[in-house]
Amino acid sequence: MGLSAAALLWGLPGLLLTIALQPALSPCPAQASVPAHRDYCVLGAGPAGLQMAYFLQRAGRDYAVFERAPGPGSFFTRYPRHRKLISINKRYTGKANAEFNLRHDWNSLLSHDPRLLFRHYSNAYFPDAGDMVRYLGDFAERLGLHVLYNTTIAHVTLNKDQRAWNGHYFILTDHKGQAYQCSVLLVATGLSVPNQVDFPGSEYVDGYESVSVDPKDFVGQNVLILGRGNSAFETAENILGVTNFIHMLSRSRVRLSWATHYVGDLRAVNNGLLDTYQLKSLDGLLESDLTDLAVLKDHEGKFHVTLKFFLEEGNRSADAVPLPQDDNDNFALRVAYDRVIRCLGWNFDFSIFSRSLRLSAGGELSKKYPLVKASYESKGSRGLFVLGTASHSVDYRKSAGGFIHGFRYTVRAVHRLLERRHHGVTWPSTEHPITQLASAIIRRVNEASGLYQMFSVLADAVLLKENATAFEYLEEFPMQMLAQLETITGRRARHGLFVINMEYGRNFSGPDKDVFFYDRSVGHTEDAWLSNFLHPVIYYYRHLPTDSGPHVDLGRPRVERRHHLQAPRRQRDTVVAVSEGG
Repeated sequence: MGLSAAALLWGLPGLLLTIALQPALSPCPAQASVPAHRDYCVLGAGPAGLQMAYFLQRAGRDYAVFERAPGPGSFFTRYPRHRKLISINKRYTGKANAEFNLRHDWNSLLSHDPRLLFRHYSNAYFPDAGDMVRYLGDFAERLGLHVLYNTTIAHVTLNKDQRAWNGHYFILTDHKGQAYQCSVLLVATGLSVPNQVDFPGSEYVDGYESVSVDPKDFVGQNVLILGRGNSAFETAENILGVTNFIHMLSRSRVRLSWATHYVGDLRAVNNGLLDTYQLKSLDGLLESDLTDLAVLKDHEGKFHVTLKFFLEEGNRSADAVPLPQDDNDNFALRVAYDRVIRCLGWNFDFSIFSRSLRLSAGGELSKKYPLVKASYESKGSRGLFVLGTASHSVDYRKSAGGFIHGFRYTVRAVHRLLERRHHGVTWPSTEHPITQLASAIIRRVNEASGLYQMFSVLADAVLLKENATAFEYLEEFPMQMLAQLETITGRRARHGLFVINMEYGRNFSGPDKDVFFYDRSVGHTEDAWLSNFLHPVIYYYRHLPTDSGPHVDLGRPRVERRHHLQAPRRQRDTVVAVSEGG
């Protein structure tokens, strides 16, 4: 009803009433909805996401975890495809010390609840992936973690705002168009995009993520597997007894974890094909760059492998394209295959992140991992941290940060950094008289699980007090961030400091190296610096190093004094002696 109509019907009183009610009666444009705000948003309810949620909850912080699946640990509902985990579940160590036992527990997350140790969920040394799903479900439920399930975040961008902690908010939009706003974004989505290599005929290749896991589907077949990691050997192990033969093709040689000390390399539990290859039972390992190959399908539906070099434009028939051969006609791939399976690992999913976040990768790991600093913070966006498997670029092939038994500690380090930065909480420490220095160090190197698993990455710091009458002990600080220790921890290091690290010897592995050589164990304290085993190393600095100073491997600043502790013959033995070297 318009104003003129109201005046005619009701006279002056009606006109005044209509004017008063006009704002409420008139149709108004809908106001833009304000995104729901959280101080912390965690993407992904896998192990890393739940671990961070635990620390945030214990600190009483405002947070939410976003998970696209109806429950936590969705990756483990499908992978590994053949369901056997290669993370060891060592239930017995002969020790009652809970911290020591975590050294040999590769599956548990950190919590205050002893019921939430993985050994209660499986008796198997190599557990079933379903046990991990069940464990993560209980971890989230028993601890009352704030997880929004069935919520797929489809897009993440920035909204600059000087009132925000980091000068901007992160805006997350889910699959229904609901927006969420947070001050700190913690990305724990893992690696979920299958790594693929584009070559002629790649459309004929079955992917690890979808190929059949029923051995009956491979009876009497010739199989070519592309890749040489654990997923490739896991796939081969499943069908080894029913195929005519299996060939495995990759550009790199086999790297065995017991030789490299890197748990992401080939584990012994999956390497049956190495036996059948070396003992001359038809299976084979071949080396070639996959980008040089072409796969052709013949009229019988079988696949032939050749080199792209032999393909001529417009002529892609398997019967017409020549196959490689040498003087002895000994090209291993001349045989026809019934199956070609791609097992090339996983990459990070960059697709949901706006370019404004500058999260895109670079360097030699260009597709696999996002760009992060040693603090696990994005190099492109302050306040965005990458956790878990996706943060492994910090220590790729050098430590265990890509695996649960490693990143549970790096997640804790990130949380401590955030507590200091945004809430003024100093890094946890204990203070002792100087007379207790040796015993404090010996206890940690004999028991600590974080130092043991994140060797060469997380280190303990001993901050000396004036006149060295006392010291402050900080645990598991990122060693590459040593120059910023005071800013990150809120502690003062003005009178010198020791850094306690766990390291392998410089020559512990390498091509053609015999890692079981006779004198591999150092037996005398004066030779401790020659040890090839994992052993404690103590660094001394008179002053905190600067960012501009010279560095050595893994970003460790140049040290003034270095002491090696003798490596025990068995990693459970007690370290008792110190030797100076290097």
